[in-house]
Amino acid sequence: MKIVIDKKSGFCFGVINAIGKAEEVLARVGHLYCLGDIVHNEAEVAHLQSLGMETITRDTFFKLSNCEVLIRAHGEPPETYEYAAKHNITLIDATCPVVLQLQKRVKTAWKNLMTENGQLVFFGKPGHAETVGINGQIGNNAIIVQKTEDLEKIDFSKPVEVFSQTTMPLKQFNDLTGQILERAADKDKVTIRDTICRQVTNRGPHLKIFASQFDVVIFVAGKKSSNGIVLYQVCKSVNPRTYPVEGAAELRAEWFSDVDSVGICGATSTPFWLMEKVADSISRDFSKP
Repeated sequence: MKIVIDKKSGFCFGVINAIGKAEEVLARVGHLYCLGDIVHNEAEVAHLQSLGMETITRDTFFKLSNCEVLIRAHGEPPETYEYAAKHNITLIDATCPVVLQLQKRVKTAWKNLMTENGQLVFFGKPGHAETVGINGQIGNNAIIVQKTEDLEKIDFSKPVEVFSQTTMPLKQFNDLTGQILERAADKDKVTIRDTICRQVTNRGPHLKIFASQFDVVIFVAGKKSSNGIVLYQVCKSVNPRTYPVEGAAELRAEWFSDVDSVGICGATSTPFWLMEKVADSISRDFSKP
């Protein structure tokens, strides 16, 4: 059986940076708090926990003092930094540069919109760490939209400026912004900012080609990964025999019956070592003799 791991799958730059900073601190002091899951992949989180990383909630963070805390790639709202400064918390800031730039653009846009009674619309998942961090930059005044029904929150008689969570699907963004333009009383007062990370969106076209080359595709990603859900659907659209797993334990023998080739790929939150473990398991347990 031919088994191939997609070399372009695995961590994006932002995640690589965050994990690198975490490992550096853990090697130095043996313990580090991380505000939320460092990456939406349970296997990688478990690995870092074995090195001494402790994942905490925001509620727990706001009770801490005199310690080090990692801010993951998704970023944080200003209140996190303000609390840290007052309570002697050293922040290891691993906010992705793409997210950091988006935070700055949203703050600038909001200042301008306030002068003309405008609205800032953010296409993202409600409650997602990046969305929380972005919305916090403007006092939680963004109108969060994810689907057509959410557009009812917008007053189309007022100016509108639209931004997007960096990992959202580009097609869905274009569909929603198209609807916003159609419904606007004055299209000249609608500004669309495509802030989707191309390191993420460019994987879609690549994975379509990759997934079409194999009898079976195993897509490795954590169930919490927004990016994983999107890219899995991309693979599934060109290869119906695409199966999602979080790790080797979820592999099923019937997937590999009468199969000559298997492609293994994953999300931007999937560690390469985990895809290698899945490949080893398929080779050892399910490959033809």
